[in-house]
Amino acid sequence: MRLSSEADFVLNPDGSIYHICLFPEDVADIIILVGDPGRVERISKHFDRIDKKVQKREFVTHIGWLGKKRLNVLSTGISTANIDIAINELDALVNVDLKERVLKKELKSLNLIRVGTSGSLQREIPVDSIIASSFGLGLDNLLDYYQRSLNDREAELQDHWNKYEKNHIHLPSTSYIAAASPHLLLSLAKGISKGITLTAPGFYGPQGRKIRLDPIRPLQNLEPFANYDFRGLKITNFEMETSAIYGLSNLLGHRGLSFNAIIANRAAQQFSKAPKKAVDNLILKTLELISEHEI
Repeated sequence: MRLSSEADFVLNPDGSIYHICLFPEDVADIIILVGDPGRVERISKHFDRIDKKVQKREFVTHIGWLGKKRLNVLSTGISTANIDIAINELDALVNVDLKERVLKKELKSLNLIRVGTSGSLQREIPVDSIIASSFGLGLDNLLDYYQRSLNDREAELQDHWNKYEKNHIHLPSTSYIAAASPHLLLSLAKGISKGITLTAPGFYGPQGRKIRLDPIRPLQNLEPFANYDFRGLKITNFEMETSAIYGLSNLLGHRGLSFNAIIANRAAQQFSKAPKKAVDNLILKTLELISEHEI
């Protein structure tokens, strides 16, 4: 039985998938996801070999090798909407027979590792440090568009968060919890600070920033978010991709992990004096972890 029509599941004339323009043989087991297209080359320059480069719009992919490990680096552009495109198309490339448009008999799990930037909500988390996200807390409503069930870890935190949000914050829309891959968190994030990452659908109003327009009342004060505590796990940072990476990865049977370089501290109203260096340090740390650990 075909999964979808040509209008729903679009291929390019050359047979590559519509947005990211890759073929099934292009997809490695380990995929580093970045928002900034310029960050792709900043990562792939550390590869031992680059076999292929592909670009369409904001979707830039470099395919190569780090030692004996084959990797993709893929830029998604900003926001959960682009994550929706990238992860669905990556999954289709490895788990769908593109010619027959049917599900393959054996399904594959990808390792999707975000290397991003973020702002801290906790005064004690300094700029230029690194956070690994144990959970994503989505304010973006992307997962509302998919049929979904929560695993036990997600359900427990979702229930706890819903009660807290109702009593202390009163958001105008629903929010959702999505968990990191326990396997990747254990394998790659030892010794790295962890927390709940708040994922917003925008940079200004959705993250409580003001230039000329006033954010809605709950976001004018970020303190209730910073005060949230679930068994010692706090909301550590704000960004725009993690919850979607985790939510879609879990739904599709992939493994997701998000690393963020903290380039702003919202509580202390500080911005990094060397954000490029902070990101480069995160890149080198991530590649070191991938190289040294079996995932």
